[in-house]
Amino acid sequence: MEKIRLTKHALEQCQERGTNEDEVRESILQGSRQEGKKGKFLYRLNFQYDSEWQGTYYRIKQVAPVVAEEKSEIVVITVYTFFF
Repeated sequence: MEKIRLTKHALEQCQERGTNEDEVRESILQGSRQEGKKGKFLYRLNFQYDSEWQGTYYRIKQVAPVVAEEKSEIVVITVYTFFF
């Protein structure tokens, strides 16, 4: 398995958008993969959430990291989260 490295920006986005490094890694390892822009890839994985985020209750949280797949590692560039 390739090494997964989160950039400083990706780590900041995790905190701002309500996810964490473990969920990002799990999304890459187990989520669906889509081609993104400029040779990047977007992974998506839904997590059971059943909690509040910013004052609203949500059942599902989707974590969607954007990555660059390099020869020796996967570099997480940014992370999106969606709540349903």
